[in-house]
Amino acid sequence: RDRGLHRQHPRSVHLLRYGLHQGQSTKVDWRNPDPSDRIKPTYDVVNDLATEVTLNAMEQYEQFPTLMEDHFGGSQRAGVIAAASGLTCSIGTGNSNAGLNGWYLSMLVHKDGWSRLGFFGYDLQDQCGSANSLSIRGDEGAIGELRGP
Repeated sequence: RDRGLHRQHPRSVHLLRYGLHQGQSTKVDWRNPDPSDRIKPTYDVVNDLATEVTLNAMEQYEQFPTLMEDHFGGSQRAGVIAAASGLTCSIGTGNSNAGLNGWYLSMLVHKDGWSRLGFFGYDLQDQCGSANSLSIRGDEGAIGELRGP
């Protein structure tokens, strides 16, 4: 790992791993997706993307306290941050399960950072989903591709 680059910006190392440089935008034709525009949906990719999006969003909430007050109680913040993480993972990889796991990982990172997700323990379902997200158990639901709209 290049320590000089890491000192410039902590996220630069993660961006370079996927062939991007900070501030660089990639133009993707979303109407005609190209398989070469997707990242392979591996554990490391989901871990990196969801963690970075979650940490960035948490930093933004702390930088703008009025936004944090507007999304009161924690549940709204948790949902907004997890949606951003899940969408980043699913769109970047083209895989719905990667997005689902990005959502659940975001909830765990959020809980670890701020110690809670919402009021009265309503965050239980957001913490126990990642263990079963790739299991097919008929009495508890199915993986994303089998759930339907």
